[in-house]
Amino acid sequence: MQAELFVIRLSRNSGILGLAGMPFTSQIFSAHTHSHTEVSRNYGILLVRPFLDFSKEDMYKICQGSDQEWVEDPTNQSLLYARNRIRMSLRDASWEFKNELQAVISACRETRVYIDYVCRYLMSKAVTVSHLGYAVIDLEILNQSKVEDICLSKFISLVLQFISQRHRPLRGNTSKLLVGYMRSFPCKTSLTAAGCFLSPAPGSGGMKALVCCSVDSPLPSNVGLSHQHFHAEQEHYTPDEIEQIIADGKSYADRLVPNASDVPFLEVTSNSVLTEARRLGMISESTHTKLLSLQKEEIEHFKSKSEVKADYKTKHGIKSVSTSPSEPLPLGQICCFMNRFFITWKLSEVSKEALEGKSRCGCKSCIVGHDTVLEVRNMSEQDWLYLSDLSKSRTLGNLQEQSNSLDRKVALRKDETDTCLDHARVSAQRALQSLESIPAAARRGLPVLVNSQGLLLSIPSIDFQGCSCLMVSATFKPKVPLGGDHSSFV
Repeated sequence: MQAELFVIRLSRNSGILGLAGMPFTSQIFSAHTHSHTEVSRNYGILLVRPFLDFSKEDMYKICQGSDQEWVEDPTNQSLLYARNRIRMSLRDASWEFKNELQAVISACRETRVYIDYVCRYLMSKAVTVSHLGYAVIDLEILNQSKVEDICLSKFISLVLQFISQRHRPLRGNTSKLLVGYMRSFPCKTSLTAAGCFLSPAPGSGGMKALVCCSVDSPLPSNVGLSHQHFHAEQEHYTPDEIEQIIADGKSYADRLVPNASDVPFLEVTSNSVLTEARRLGMISESTHTKLLSLQKEEIEHFKSKSEVKADYKTKHGIKSVSTSPSEPLPLGQICCFMNRFFITWKLSEVSKEALEGKSRCGCKSCIVGHDTVLEVRNMSEQDWLYLSDLSKSRTLGNLQEQSNSLDRKVALRKDETDTCLDHARVSAQRALQSLESIPAAARRGLPVLVNSQGLLLSIPSIDFQGCSCLMVSATFKPKVPLGGDHSSFV
């Protein structure tokens, strides 16, 4: 299985990490989470492949020796599939060829083990993740570490995939661009790549790089709406044994990490891996020639197929942020915003009674208007200006006098009580202080809640509440943790 995969990826110009094939163990994470409690301690699924290195003949013998029946996949004989074509080409290959090919795959695995180790080290030393959804990379630590380009490329890929929570890996020119950006020390420019915006971290003098989600990216993030109502949920944590297994596995893997000088393919590309393997004596001239022949055949098959254009349509009914400025969030339901924030809202008991007509208290107008649905969207510059104007409003009469100069949304508060306005004013003042400490680029990734008229009601990540009757919760809980790359999704 690994031999066919190696040839397929070699013909697709995969890098060393791809040529290493499937790992013996990996963590996978659901691309669609229906409850914020599902990711409260998200270990995903630990997938173990104990039979990965067994040949088909070995599996036959195991089944026969234990009197187990097996099923043959009828498509295994179809030459329409690349894996089958390659498997049949290798069927009559010599043991020498198979052993030498396995040696190359093992060398790629060793390289991957080393790269993964370096990435784990850099993430523990050079990355700081904010609960507001952005990360800061210490470029000085990266510069001192003097890591190889292939390690740095994997590292920045992991960080960007964590911040953007996107399923696509970095490729080609994008990867080279980002490696060059990380190498520029101190950092002086900004760029947008892979759904993220990178810039010098404020106040760092270019010694640190800010990485935040780009809301203008052509590959949109998702707003997923859970169809369960808010209630006092019971936490069902993954057993501690799973956490210990993962920790033990990483500790064991770290002991197997080779020295950089013993890693064979750190400085080679996919185009030169066979040449390097031949130079190191891993493969003979005949094996080298046969692999090049298989690679050429598969490249021709691949080119003959019609190109399949990328389809960025989202699945499972989840809508894109970019297709609409905001998304509805009904009372009591949970919104997974940009795959990173879990948001829900409810009303105080007094306001609930007001909505039901049992009381005249409560700020019914500013919260819901004619229904119990709010909208969630990204923060904009207008929200900052709105908070600034709101923070200067002393009384209801004062607010009405300013209505000509303030944004129309501020004037919508003319029906509120002085008590509610005072609450909003004080909350806005505190929010502005909090926002001043957040990099401007990172503010745009914050979720905000507005009512059906577009009036800003809450920025839950910084505790702004425009109404005393509104109770909003927003928790930064990415579906895939830092270190889970594109292959970690199912």
